[in-house]
Amino acid sequence: MRIFVFAMTLVIVSPTIVMAQEPPKSATIVIKDFDFSPMDVTIAAGGSVTWTNKDGEPHTVVSLDGTFRSHALDQDDSFTFTFAKPGTYAYLCSIHPKMRATVTVR
Repeated sequence: MRIFVFAMTLVIVSPTIVMAQEPPKSATIVIKDFDFSPMDVTIAAGGSVTWTNKDGEPHTVVSLDGTFRSHALDQDDSFTFTFAKPGTYAYLCSIHPKMRATVTVR
């Protein structure tokens, strides 16, 4: 006579709820060594970004689509822009156009 033994394993899986993290309402970008740092930021719609120039050379912050444009920022000058609409905003320094970065608004 054959005896079969079946082992049963009960696995309880608890559901994990992953909440989408809201992006921050603001971000700060430092201009230094002819670079925007960080180069890419994400903020919530209605939030703002502040750029501060820490270089000894003047720089600007100009969106490629014309949404925002700073004046020439001398050392320690700042520019703040509030983003009302979601989207991706590429920008550059119009004095040094190789300096490029992006703001994403959700």
